[in-house]
Amino acid sequence: MKFFKTFLASVLGTILGVLILVLILFATLVSSSSEPEPYVRSSSVLTISMKGDIPARAIDDPFEELFNPAAGQKLSLESLKKNLEKAAADDNIEGIWIKTNMVSASWANLESAYKSIEKYKESGKFLYVSTDDIGMNEKSYFLATLADSVFSPPETGFEFDGFVAQLTFYRDMLDKIGIEPEIFRVGRYKSAVEPFLQTSSSPESRQQISEILEATSAVFIEAVAKKTGRSFNEVNAMLDSPPVNRLDYALETGLIDAFAFEDEVEDVIKNRLGLDEDDDLKTISFRRYSRVSDRSAGLEASTASDKIAVIYASGAILPQLDGSPFATSPTITADNFKKQLDEATKDDNVKAVVVHINSPGGAATTSDILWHHIKQASEKVPVVAAMGSVAASGGYYMAMGADTVVAAENTITGSIGIFNLLFNAQELMEEKLGIDYEILKTHEYADLLNLTTPFTEQESRIIQQNVESGYETFLQRVAEARGMTRDEVHEVAQGRVYTGVTAKEAGLIDILGDLNRAIEVAAEMASIEDYQLDSYPKQKDLFETLFSSANAQMKSWVHSWIPADVQSELNNFSMLLKQPKGLNWMLLPVSFDAN
Repeated sequence: MKFFKTFLASVLGTILGVLILVLILFATLVSSSSEPEPYVRSSSVLTISMKGDIPARAIDDPFEELFNPAAGQKLSLESLKKNLEKAAADDNIEGIWIKTNMVSASWANLESAYKSIEKYKESGKFLYVSTDDIGMNEKSYFLATLADSVFSPPETGFEFDGFVAQLTFYRDMLDKIGIEPEIFRVGRYKSAVEPFLQTSSSPESRQQISEILEATSAVFIEAVAKKTGRSFNEVNAMLDSPPVNRLDYALETGLIDAFAFEDEVEDVIKNRLGLDEDDDLKTISFRRYSRVSDRSAGLEASTASDKIAVIYASGAILPQLDGSPFATSPTITADNFKKQLDEATKDDNVKAVVVHINSPGGAATTSDILWHHIKQASEKVPVVAAMGSVAASGGYYMAMGADTVVAAENTITGSIGIFNLLFNAQELMEEKLGIDYEILKTHEYADLLNLTTPFTEQESRIIQQNVESGYETFLQRVAEARGMTRDEVHEVAQGRVYTGVTAKEAGLIDILGDLNRAIEVAAEMASIEDYQLDSYPKQKDLFETLFSSANAQMKSWVHSWIPADVQSELNNFSMLLKQPKGLNWMLLPVSFDAN
């Protein structure tokens, strides 16, 4: 009896402890969400920590902030643009100090960030950029070229040696473990299957990736030429110089303006503001400044009732399945995307919709449903597809439901093709592991997708015909949207990947520009001049955040121990291995990143 009393007391104590913890968390979150608007002192400097990724949008997570107060307002194109607009108009902000090191954002996003910083510079306020003991890569330096001065410690990293894309191939590994890939595809440029089929890339794959690298390099070189006053060819030759004593070389050639530690950069800013050496430099962080209202900063707050809805669709396109154990990125599913579209179009004040697409593709079946949902929405209000870092394969497919398609100059887009990748594990099972199978079936093709026996010639024809049928549907969707014939689309399709510039030349997009340009186009189509932006998905409420963030937080801690490039490989490989039987795929090559 005493045991049961003790046991019951322990259970009740545990339950009470959990309830108290929940109440404490609730009170903490409520208090943090109701923090007053920060006061910006006169002659303040806005400091921005620019490191790692710069996504198009980042949703605040109060639960994460509770465990990591430094997280705060995450840097995104959306928050960067807003804070720069406020800083340009705010009489209390004298200038901006960007502290940067290795930036990993896509080049399409970097160009959008570049334009926002360039717009801020029109205010005449200063912009200084400094780095730390990690140093800068080409991506961070690209943005730094807009600064009045670029500072670096005398001993740190400085990448200035061009651009590279590394592709990974699994063919030898599959041979060793006894797995034979069964490939079915349409389009000679559809290279997503090559890592499983070959040990090196095809000429077509090398061609399109080289074109993307060259386009990226050109954008970077032009920015450096503008900063240094050198010609394009001169900067191009500088990138070919041996990277020995790179920092000294950077100082000698004007790539950076001075060697300086952080405290010395602070002294430079004090001098710029006319402060004495002993005076304190008044700064406000990006996180705190994000809570400053437009009105307080001196911007006119719109009172218009008209809205433009901006729906962010990011990640691989997948059916509603359990995600990969290695997945850290969001996915686009038909049900969730439709929920966002319906919520936006049911609002009578929403006069146009902009769908911001950042996706390398995914399931063909899901892509067709997404296309259908966007097509339906376009019958209610004007819909503009704004292509972000990448909108290829399935990402391009869904964009064909929109009235107008906008892509950045270096958006990776196109890849109009389709494939089915299956694995024959007979050798692995029977010869390596000693597992035997016996098949009993009622009809001829009941075991069509059995992965323990090789396909017969007839079975291969059936699957190839299904893939070709999916490709024809893709061509029809594009032909209808682009005002082209099926053959005209096929000529520029076949899985080929384009930059935004070359996609426009091929007739695959309408307008070159970033999300801001897409919003302007949507306003023009809706015939509205004064409007507010309404972003989707919406910020989670307190309870959703409280009860959904713990798992994400745990995944974040786990993945912090796994290098980002390894996570990408595991995620892509795992997704293909776990695909539903017979599902056709539209994806970019595995692990492409020009950095």
